Amino acid sequence: MPLSQQLSQLEAEVGVPLLEPVGRRVRLTAQAEILVAHTEAVLERLERAEADIAASLADLTGTLRIASFQTAALVLVPTALGLLRDRHPRLRVHVTQSEPERALPALQARDFDLVLAEEYPGNPNPRPAELEQEDLLDDPLHLALPHPADGLGTETPTAALRSLADHPWVMEPEGTAARHWAMTLCRNAGFEPDVRFETTDLLLHLRLVEQKHAAAFLPDLVWNGRPPTVPLRQLPRGERTRRVFTVVRRGRGGHPAIRACRDALQRALHD
Repeated sequence: MPLSQQLSQLEAEVGVPLLEPVGRRVRLTAQAEILVAHTEAVLERLERAEADIAASLADLTGTLRIASFQTAALVLVPTALGLLRDRHPRLRVHVTQSEPERALPALQARDFDLVLAEEYPGNPNPRPAELEQEDLLDDPLHLALPHPADGLGTETPTAALRSLADHPWVMEPEGTAARHWAMTLCRNAGFEPDVRFETTDLLLHLRLVEQKHAAAFLPDLVWNGRPPTVPLRQLPRGERTRRVFTVVRRGRGGHPAIRACRDALQRALHD
């Protein structure tokens, strides 16, 4: 059914207009805002009801849909999947690689059940009231040098950063939180970075640095506990860690599949 027809039917059921014109656009009426508030409460109760039903069952079954940004998908998710398979063999898990900018709205639309997301220093994500977050880890960030670190050992973090002002850079695409953070960091150091490579693939970031094509900002998760393969320098104070966390719809956190997944991700950190 088209959206306009659905709205007309809903207006007929509640007996009041739900949209009002504002210039060339429309907005929700005060009565529609009341309806939205009640709808959110009903959806939360449904999430809690589903969680309670699942908890009453002897075995964990059904499907868990996970969305994860790339480095977490590479480093944490495979180990967590193995743990879930061993403990809950009847639980079907679907994983989609998706950046938080797309995954979080899709979570609200019920396309996913749990999202692994990231937050960069000074760039807090919106926190809709209908979503719940739980911290997973703090992931240290570094300046990755495309050349030997000779002469930079005694430099301040800002001076080390500024020394790469004329060098090509690789960064995530425009419109991402990571790109906004990286651009702000460079500008605060006094230069506009020459961004020649754009990709969300941090393994490609690393390869470009390894082959001396670009400078980059790289998190510890890229190496998955192995020694770094390029020279690294510390970032300015307050810019050294990204936050990695899981997000679910409000009321869903008590679902046994969500609890099992979060537990598996925590254990994957130490494997």
